[in-house]
Amino acid sequence: MLVAAVFLSGCTSAPDDEALTEINIGYQPSTHQISYMTAFEKGWWHEDLAPFGIMSINEFEFPTGTPEMHSMIAGNIDVAYVGAAPVISALSSGLDAKIVAAVNTQGSDLVLRNEFKYDGPADLKGLKIATFPPGTIQDTIFKNWLVDNGLEPGTDVEVVAMGPGDATAALAAGRVDGVFLPHPAPTFIEAEGSGRSVVASGEILADHACCVLVVSGDLIRNNPELVEQIVKTHIKAIEYDNINIEEAANTYANKQGVDNTTVLQSLENWDGVWSADPRPLVESTVEYANFQYELGYIDSQLTEEDIFDVSFYEKISEE
Repeated sequence: MLVAAVFLSGCTSAPDDEALTEINIGYQPSTHQISYMTAFEKGWWHEDLAPFGIMSINEFEFPTGTPEMHSMIAGNIDVAYVGAAPVISALSSGLDAKIVAAVNTQGSDLVLRNEFKYDGPADLKGLKIATFPPGTIQDTIFKNWLVDNGLEPGTDVEVVAMGPGDATAALAAGRVDGVFLPHPAPTFIEAEGSGRSVVASGEILADHACCVLVVSGDLIRNNPELVEQIVKTHIKAIEYDNINIEEAANTYANKQGVDNTTVLQSLENWDGVWSADPRPLVESTVEYANFQYELGYIDSQLTEEDIFDVSFYEKISEE
């Protein structure tokens, strides 16, 4: 399911006296981000951005948001499909970028090995749970939920950082007792018989922000018309996927080389929602920032203005 993250050398932004001719886009192998894959496979990125002089769309897959944001900080990608929480960590470390659109809300599950009972969070005490690295969506909301339920991460519940492939393998081998992962991983785990979903992320934090579309500050300042088109193409793909679920499943399965039936089952049963409107995500994203500050992941608190630029979406919505 996974492709190793690719890191480029050098900056993708063109010098002031040169026209921008290529865009580098980062994404992750989850069904949360099928809109990116749909736009790529249908050729929409190439067709829609060509009038702006863009001749190449270069895609790079990352296992989680942490290495993806490290690559964006280094100037190696211009546009990122990524969880809202890693963006916060990156912004606090000097990333020059903004969230310009939403991608999805919710869509992750807590999965336990079949031998463990689950009636509530208290049953997790003493267990070892794998999830994405510190500063990611899954890490942030899972640890926050543990704290809200009187459990201390690292003391009452051991939380270990892993990408989706490693976490799935560790669960199957019995090296961890559970995982908290984005779809479609929970459905694949259930299909393989190594665990069962016990809590959906929407039960942990209702309507929580998950993946978002992030664009570099350089593009926003120097190529705003291009950014507007990037958001338009993204919206087109989101709308298409929402009314063509079976095709969306096929797109994902073909790109990742996995079973289409299981992907479709995931999309039919998950609590995720694809939506491009960034405005409903603002409150929960700022909550992520506050919790990351409390955890000591970031050194200063971030505001809505630090994180978002919703003007592109609002302009398109008014047209």
